[in-house]
Amino acid sequence: MKILLTGSEGFIGSHLCEALVKQGHAVKAFVLYNSFNSSGWLESFNSETKGHFEICLGDIRDASFVRKSVKNCDAVMHLASLIGIPYSYHSPESYVQTNISGALNLLLAARDFNVQKFIHTSTSEVYGTAQKVPITEDHPIVGQSPYSATKIAADQLAYSFYTSFGLPVATLRPFNTYGPRQSSRAVIPTIITQILNKKKKIKLGSLMPRRDFTYVDDITAAFIATLKKPKAIGETINLGSNFDINIKDTANLIAKLIGIEVEFAYDKIRARPEKSEVLRLLACNKKALNILGWKPRYGKLKGFEKGLKKTIEWFSEENNLKKYNFKKFII
Repeated sequence: MKILLTGSEGFIGSHLCEALVKQGHAVKAFVLYNSFNSSGWLESFNSETKGHFEICLGDIRDASFVRKSVKNCDAVMHLASLIGIPYSYHSPESYVQTNISGALNLLLAARDFNVQKFIHTSTSEVYGTAQKVPITEDHPIVGQSPYSATKIAADQLAYSFYTSFGLPVATLRPFNTYGPRQSSRAVIPTIITQILNKKKKIKLGSLMPRRDFTYVDDITAAFIATLKKPKAIGETINLGSNFDINIKDTANLIAKLIGIEVEFAYDKIRARPEKSEVLRLLACNKKALNILGWKPRYGKLKGFEKGLKKTIEWFSEENNLKKYNFKKFII
């Protein structure tokens, strides 16, 4: 298939781009235009995949450019969004423009050009703090941050294009994805980079929230499975490991795997406002198994440890670690 992949230069997007190219798809990698002419993590690919896909530099907020990019594509896999929750408190309007208006531009173009499948990326943050666990897809939706509110709106837009226009939309809702290349704004890279830079006191926000961490290879496998499954159309599907752990225990486990002891220091700038903190996320992934035939290979505690080891190994490489500024928390 010829696939337009937005957010291709980012964490999950770059892993998905590699996997799609290896499977023989013609990938059109949509990259946010920048003055450095950088294509982000796509530049780190090896010879097996580098140069075997098309790059288009643009902005999903630009409706005209989006239409040109979608034309002649068989499928759209939409991952591009502003995702840093702390930054959404700072500049919520930019989240509306990118996460809602950007999604609308893509949906309109996909409808007009009769795209065969539109895979929309949601987030477990739309559930807010779990009211019941494990969280199924019919759990109430609660926007506890400007970020999650814009993702809720985008999810509803995507579904409305399925019901109103027959656009073949499938919505995937990843829980807390982790792995190589993840931004240092996320908690696992925050912990790893501080420890690898020999910090004995790790700066973190709240230590009590529980998260369902899902390794990036499992997430990319689910996206690719969705391309092949007609039954996914019109559905919203959770992607999680069905195992949760709190931030303190996660940090201690990472420190144990690296082989050092650490202390914790509360950093106010890393903490969410009290009513905005999502205290627990734990996925029910039965629907993903039933519709996609998908289940995580890095599930439960042993799987989490296995994924963390691979993530630590990647960050431990000097050329990778030096890309991260552990001294300053970037919102």
